[in-house]
Amino acid sequence: MKVTVIGSGYVGLVTATCLAEYGNDVLCLDVDASKIELLNQGGVPIYEPGLEEMIKRNRAAARLRFTTNIAESVAHGTIQFIAVGTPPNEDGSADLQYVVAAASHIGRHMNTYKVIVNKSTVPVGTGDEVRAVIANQLAQRGLNSSFAVVANPEFLKEGAAIDDFMRPDRIVIGCEDETASDLLHALYAPFVRNHDRILLMDLRSAEMTKYAANAMLATRISLMNELANLAEILGADIELVRKGIGADPRIGYHFLYPGVGYGGSCFPKDVQALQRTANENGIQLQVLSAVEQANLAQKSVIIHKINQRFAGNLSGMHFALWGLAFKPNTDDMRDAPSRVLIEYLLAQGATIAAYDPVAMTEARRIMPNATGLHYGESPQAVLVQADALVIMTEWKVFRSPDFAEIKALLSQAIIFDGRNLYEPQYLAKQGFEYYPIGRKQIYPANVSSTSLAEQSTEALY
Repeated sequence: MKVTVIGSGYVGLVTATCLAEYGNDVLCLDVDASKIELLNQGGVPIYEPGLEEMIKRNRAAARLRFTTNIAESVAHGTIQFIAVGTPPNEDGSADLQYVVAAASHIGRHMNTYKVIVNKSTVPVGTGDEVRAVIANQLAQRGLNSSFAVVANPEFLKEGAAIDDFMRPDRIVIGCEDETASDLLHALYAPFVRNHDRILLMDLRSAEMTKYAANAMLATRISLMNELANLAEILGADIELVRKGIGADPRIGYHFLYPGVGYGGSCFPKDVQALQRTANENGIQLQVLSAVEQANLAQKSVIIHKINQRFAGNLSGMHFALWGLAFKPNTDDMRDAPSRVLIEYLLAQGATIAAYDPVAMTEARRIMPNATGLHYGESPQAVLVQADALVIMTEWKVFRSPDFAEIKALLSQAIIFDGRNLYEPQYLAKQGFEYYPIGRKQIYPANVSSTSLAEQSTEALY
C-alpha cells in the first residue's frame, strides 16, 4: 500500500519504518527541514535499538522516503497517519495544534478518498475535531470528497518499539467506516498472522483506550513505589513482596519494580491530560491525582537518602552518576528522575560526573549551562574520587560491575541505588554502604548503623 506518515518523531519514524519493512511504499513528512535533511543523509534524530539499520535498509530499497512537501505527501498515500507531538499545555491539557495543522493540510490538498489515521495520543473527541477541520477545508474548496477518520493509538515502549510494532499484543482501531476498516485490516494483516489481535471499536473508545492503558500502568508504578517506601520503614524487603504479589495471576509481575519514579514522553503528560479531560467534564479522578503526586514525591526519595547519609552537608562533595535517560535503551530525558537529582545536587554546591550509554548528547543539549556537571567516557571513568555512586537508570551495563574496581575508584564505598540492581547482603560483604529502594538496610562489618543514624539526625535536626 501507499502510506503517508506525518511526523518524523518517535512514533512517526518507527511507524513509517516498520510499515516499509513489510513492503509498503511509505512517504514520511515533516515540516522540520533539518530533521528531513538529517534523515535523507542517513542520520536518525532519535535513539531506538535497531531503527537506524532498518531505515537504511528500506531507504536503499526505495520503500521509505522523507519529504517536507505537504502536497506531495497528501497525494501519495490513501492512508494518512498523523503521528505528531501533543505536548502538555501549562494546565496539563494536550496541545493539539500540530494535529489540527496536519488535518488542515490534508483537507487543503486531498482530491480523492483518504483514510486519516490518528496515531498521536489525543483526548477523547479529537477524531470529531479532525473530521470537522478536514470537512471545513474541503467546503472552502467547494469539494465533496469522501474521507474517513480513524483512531489507531500506539502502544510502543521506548527501547523496544520495533519489536512492539512488529509483534503487537493488540492493534486498536477506532473506526466507523467499512472501507477504512478493510484497508487497515489489510495493512496490519502481516503483523498478526499467527492470530488476529486487531480490536475494532468506535472512535472515542479507541482514543480513551490509550489514556486508560497509560493511567493503569502509571498507577501500578506509583503504588509499588509507595509500598516500597512503607516496606523500608517496616523492615520488610520489597523485592520479596514483589515476588509474592506478582505470583498472583490477577496481578502479574509487569510494572511492579520500585524505583525513583516514572518519566518519559507518555506517562507524565497522559496522566495530566486524562485528569484535565475529566475535570472539563465535571469528574475528579482522585486515584490519578494521587498517582501523580506520589510520582513527584518519589523522585526525591534518593535525594532524602543522600541527605540523611551525609547529614545534609553536600557542598563540595562529588558524586558519580550512572544513568541519565528515564529508562534504558533510549536517550529520552523528558521528566527523567535524574534531572531532579542533578538540579538538587548542583544547587547544594556538589559536583557530578555522569555516564549514560546513549543519553549524554541529549543531556548536554537540555542542560547546556549546568555548572558542576561533567560527563565520562565509561562507567569507570566517572567513579574516580567520587564520594558516592548514584544509580538512576537500569542499563544492562550497570548490572554486573566489578565491585572491587568500584570500591578502589570511589573515595568512599557508598552506593545509592534508585533501581535496586544489586543484593544488599552481597554489597555489605564487599564492604559497601548500599542504599536501595524499599529493601532492608545491611551495613558492612566496619560501619556502625547507630553512629550513622546519630550523625544524620544531629546534622538534620
